[in-house]
Amino acid sequence: MAYQQERYIAELAVQRATLLTQKVFFEKAKGTVSKDDKSPVTIGDFGAQALIIQAIRKNFPNDEIVAEEEASTLREDKNLSAEIWRLVQDIKLDDAESDKILGGPLASEESMLDIIDAGKSAGGAKGRIWALDPIDGTKGFLRGGQYAVCLGLIVDGDVKVGAIGTPNLPVDDAAPIDASIGAQPSGTSSNGVLFSAVLGEGATSRPLTSGALAQSKSISMRPVPDIAQAVFCEGVEAAHSAQGDNAAVAERLGITAPSVRLDSQAKYCSIARGAGDIYLRLPVKKDYQEKIWDHAAGDIIVREAGGQVTDIYGNRLDFSKGRTLAANKGVVAAPKALQDQVIDAVKTVLKL
Repeated sequence: MAYQQERYIAELAVQRATLLTQKVFFEKAKGTVSKDDKSPVTIGDFGAQALIIQAIRKNFPNDEIVAEEEASTLREDKNLSAEIWRLVQDIKLDDAESDKILGGPLASEESMLDIIDAGKSAGGAKGRIWALDPIDGTKGFLRGGQYAVCLGLIVDGDVKVGAIGTPNLPVDDAAPIDASIGAQPSGTSSNGVLFSAVLGEGATSRPLTSGALAQSKSISMRPVPDIAQAVFCEGVEAAHSAQGDNAAVAERLGITAPSVRLDSQAKYCSIARGAGDIYLRLPVKKDYQEKIWDHAAGDIIVREAGGQVTDIYGNRLDFSKGRTLAANKGVVAAPKALQDQVIDAVKTVLKL
């Protein structure tokens, strides 16, 4: 079966990086700095990126990587760099063999910075390219809510593998989602899920552990005979998705239940396992281009769970255009049987 090794490494690497993010999650000070676009980045983002890129380089040295962060801030701020270095050195899986497969400890602080900077690929339509978001939903992470560690493999422009670690989602696939989700502390036995998918092989979930991978089980989107009964997911941040337009789409579809607002690709994971049904990310600005690392892993997990993921026009997301989804506007994810209805409502509301 194709891409089984890639899936295994992706799951293990995401699981190890998630241990690091959880350690930072419980710290009062998360070493936050602001990027040029004013979005926050924490020591958890940098540390998780270093660990995951190390694992990719160890196992697939010729692959390219498109990652969200880069190390210029750390090269200027030696104290912050040293703090991340200490953090990265402390993170090991309990299973020594698994840890060794991922590359073991990093050689030096300088090599850590070089590894973080290895995520600068321009992306594109040819070759093997990993799309990495070390902490998706950083504002949720800082708020004590939902966040995700996300990794996807794109081959010749098509997503083949996805792995997402969600430390604050309940392990129980049947657990209902509501606005309070993520308010409980992570690190408990009832929270922490690792989702993954390979093209043509279906999607799975398994509990996150601190060692070797736990037993997985197949997941799928739930049937929704009446679209008015569907559960809607959307982002917490109004700057990321037009919440007023989302509400208008829900009203047009007859959906009366309040939408569930979650940060990060936890939304993709939630609908993939039937804890929600529809995810909308409608455009806020005309010229905004979605980043491939925000969608690659979630896209394949939902599609392999029986859903569809398109832009607002009903076109598949195109990961071949570089670091952004330059050919697409917005994102609509829903069960296959509902997708056309949702797209029609979106087009009506947005006057497309």
